[in-house]
Amino acid sequence: MAKLPVTRRATHSLPALSTPEVTVLEILTVCTGNICRSPLAAQLLATRLADLPVRVSSAGARARDGMPMTPEAADLALARGVDQALVAAHGARYLTPVHVRTADLVLAMARDHRREVVELDPSRMRQAFAAREFARLAADLSDDDLRTAAATAGQGAPPRERFAAALGAVAGRRGITLPPASPEDDDVIDPYGRSAATYERSAVELEPGLVAVERVVRIAFG
Repeated sequence: MAKLPVTRRATHSLPALSTPEVTVLEILTVCTGNICRSPLAAQLLATRLADLPVRVSSAGARARDGMPMTPEAADLALARGVDQALVAAHGARYLTPVHVRTADLVLAMARDHRREVVELDPSRMRQAFAAREFARLAADLSDDDLRTAAATAGQGAPPRERFAAALGAVAGRRGITLPPASPEDDDVIDPYGRSAATYERSAVELEPGLVAVERVVRIAFG
């Protein structure tokens, strides 16, 4: 196994460039060590949603506080347009119930991470998804379907309530949308200690989930 990166001071949120003055939505990404998949997901999503009052953070089920991203994950983020300051500021966080409870959406990198999230706070079951699962379920809903779901929050409802209603429609596809050919197809491969090609594959597997989350968020704000 590759050596872990040198420990740095823990950073408990993304830096100011991705944290709006007034936060309307909180999104949390979760993996194991919070040094590969989940920080990459959080940074890519924060970059995608930089024009909206959405705060994106990450944590790891077995993270060592303060660890930086692996160089390979950092390179992937930079190559995909993430600001260097955002990448450099990352410090791993150990996942706690508080992180889960305050998130409007928890995007886990694999089914095991989602299970651990729900075990920490069972009330968040319908707000927690594996990233590839989210992409699969959301693909069964058109933009009109999501707008209709968001509208059930009521006329003039704030974006957080509209997002919760739209998210409920995505969760409602569980048991209806066809499952993947293999359960493992809902997992983003863990690239830690593996080849550059595996890191690239991990990022490619992650991308559809981020696109789907952005779509739902923008409809909620629409």
